Amino acid sequence: MGATTDPAADTAAVAKLGFKPGQLVQEFGWDEGVDEDFRAAVEQLVGSELLDEDADDVADVALCWYRDGDGDLVDALVDAGTNLAEGGVIWLLTPKKGRPGYVDAGDIDESAPTAGLHATSSVSASANWAGTRMTTPKNGRR
Repeated sequence: MGATTDPAADTAAVAKLGFKPGQLVQEFGWDEGVDEDFRAAVEQLVGSELLDEDADDVADVALCWYRDGDGDLVDALVDAGTNLAEGGVIWLLTPKKGRPGYVDAGDIDESAPTAGLHATSSVSASANWAGTRMTTPKNGRR
């Protein structure tokens, strides 16, 4: 499900999403169907492996892979934000429209504030996955 077979192109794509060298990135919802090229590009850019969902480290960014049928989206977003540093970002990655597990944008927009988050932008993260950038409200309350 990778976007390209060129690691440099994948790294450039994740850099456009705001990933930076030295960031700690925690991953939620991994399974065999995620975009391994995207994951590898994030690891290459930040310079370390992704933390798994059981890690206790404070993360700068959380990657949350979510497909329709994965359970409650609000719970997934709350879990993704548990170890997030102040000012950190959650990237919700969902299958693009027409792909198995597609999540309607309305469901994302409805779930974000319930989880104490604000959806700020949506992008094409890879060939098969869309990304929605989420942050905590400016007042810091979740």
